[in-house]
Amino acid sequence: MTDLEFVTEHRRMLHQHPETSMQEYRTTEYIIEFLQQMEIPFERPLETGAVAHLSGNSDRTIAFRADIDALPIQEENDVPYRSTEDHAMHACGHDGHTAALMLFAKRCKALHDAGELKHNVIFIFQPSEETAAGANQLIDAWQPEEEIEAVFGVHMMPNEDEGKVVLRDGEITASATEFRFYVDGRSAHVAAKHEGVSAIETLLHLTTQLTQLQHFHLNGLNRNIIHIGNLNAGEAINTVASRGYLEGTIRTYEMTDLEAIKERMETLARTATELFSSKVEVTFNEGYPPVMNADVLRPSVEAALTAIDINIIDSEKPYLFGEDFSFYNRIAPSYFIFFGSRNEEKGFTSSLHTSTFDFDEAVLVKVADYYEALMEEL
Repeated sequence: MTDLEFVTEHRRMLHQHPETSMQEYRTTEYIIEFLQQMEIPFERPLETGAVAHLSGNSDRTIAFRADIDALPIQEENDVPYRSTEDHAMHACGHDGHTAALMLFAKRCKALHDAGELKHNVIFIFQPSEETAAGANQLIDAWQPEEEIEAVFGVHMMPNEDEGKVVLRDGEITASATEFRFYVDGRSAHVAAKHEGVSAIETLLHLTTQLTQLQHFHLNGLNRNIIHIGNLNAGEAINTVASRGYLEGTIRTYEMTDLEAIKERMETLARTATELFSSKVEVTFNEGYPPVMNADVLRPSVEAALTAIDINIIDSEKPYLFGEDFSFYNRIAPSYFIFFGSRNEEKGFTSSLHTSTFDFDEAVLVKVADYYEALMEEL
């Protein structure tokens, strides 16, 4: 079986059977079956996902991470390997990340058996990147036996052509924090609406103020997103709305901006309570910090990409989406790059997180090549 046949078979099997965050039980069993067949030792710090390990010829340990979860999206691609699960799809390339790491693990095992594996290698098959900060949960639950020198990861990027890689020292993705406003008013019949407390009136005020935060309260030179993604209120057409709900996401690169936004939202909740006589509460999830690429790793990354004939794009600006690879900075310097997967000739042009996202598996062989070249450069 060629490398391309290997990644194609495994990626398409994973693509046909997607599982969303923290539900990746069958995916985990598939990965474990592969590791057992390859006789690669592994452990399971969480219910889903796995961490495998091979010993090399030095006392240095390098880690490589793939995320394994899918998204709650109904696939629209008309392909033989289309998702068989209702409202679940690998629309972010995690099936590819996993298949590429499997190929790299296979190559490392061959080197290990031949006594030629340069360093100790850890293969992280991580659950729940899309929600619940699976990386953070895994790090909390996992106790590595040795000190890890560096962690590397990749992501498919359909905005760039195949054969190109986007990288950047420092921040390369934004922090991602979810917020939720809960509004309790008081119901009344429309004929006596003055006796009620309208949750809709409160929500209208909140939406107006939230959309003005960037303009009036944050540094205009900084890039921030305060996005409202869901808004609802009311119970019946002829009653004053007694309950309302608003949720959205905050994306920023400066943690001081994030704290300023959260403080302002808490102030809005308090003042809205006073202004409209409704009870307003705001909550925040545990957000993802920005992914910060360690510049000390840049020479090795660049040399590895050059060795496999990849064109490097040094991005001036970070991406505005979140990525929980950021948490690996807790255990070691890390570096995250984006492999171009756009191929207009083959029709692979859809964006991430869309129902028609797809890519050519040949990109995954290049990912494994990159990982292998990194081992030689470190």
